[in-house]
Amino acid sequence: MESASSYVPEVPPFRQSGVIGAESWRLTSKVAELWQYRELFYFLVWRDVKVRYAQSVMGIGWATIQPLVPMILFTIIFGRVAKISSDGVPYALFSLAGLVPWTYFSNSLNDSSVSVVKEVSMLSKIYFPRLIIPLTAVLGRLLDLAISFLMLFVLMAWYQVAPTLSVVVVLPLLVLITIVTASGLGMWLSALAVQYRDVRYALPFAVQFLMYAAPVVYPTSLIPGRFRYFYAINPLVGVIEGFRATLLQSGPIPWDLIGIGSASAVLMLWFGSVYFFGKETVFADVA
Repeated sequence: MESASSYVPEVPPFRQSGVIGAESWRLTSKVAELWQYRELFYFLVWRDVKVRYAQSVMGIGWATIQPLVPMILFTIIFGRVAKISSDGVPYALFSLAGLVPWTYFSNSLNDSSVSVVKEVSMLSKIYFPRLIIPLTAVLGRLLDLAISFLMLFVLMAWYQVAPTLSVVVVLPLLVLITIVTASGLGMWLSALAVQYRDVRYALPFAVQFLMYAAPVVYPTSLIPGRFRYFYAINPLVGVIEGFRATLLQSGPIPWDLIGIGSASAVLMLWFGSVYFFGKETVFADVA
């Protein structure tokens, strides 16, 4: 198989002059360009998946360990010792349903934030839509998400908990919101990390803080009502509570939280893309 650096797709007409200049930020033109380079997109996603597990003893087992170990710790500390409410479902299920989307989001964010810096050699050799790089990091983690889902379904079967029929419609929507959120923040952080290398060191601390700013170990019912909608600005709030409502039947589907989170995720995607497009012309020079 060709290496990523030797793969040179057909250059679109507006690039044949050999000059990489500022382009219109119209969404349609950017999406069309991504579609034109879809084979490279697929190749990079598949390469990331293979590289992640190629020389790993555990292989895809790491995708189960990452949410499984925190779930055990949270069940002991928060479920048994602190006795935090779990909305009437076993705390192990409660925490795992929150950890599955959160683990995907945090891993995608960590990977995408350093993605442009890692691919600096490609940036200086060939032209392709730079947006592919952070999006590759986000989509490359979908396999881990699928494996985590299998583990969650096994635990649901163990506790004899069945999902609601709405899971067919709601779950893909929640996954999409998570992808959009990770993509928006990932684009912003990846462009920021090119000029400020402190991003890669500060991000793990920020991600740890963000986990407790989302209802991973506690339900949103503990949040005072007057802060509920402000709290929902974090898109992961609606996602996690939606996961629990559809999979564990912990309560009604929180459409208000999901709606606010969806709007917030779209704004993050817009802001991240605008910032990324504004900086992409200097990536090869600065990195």
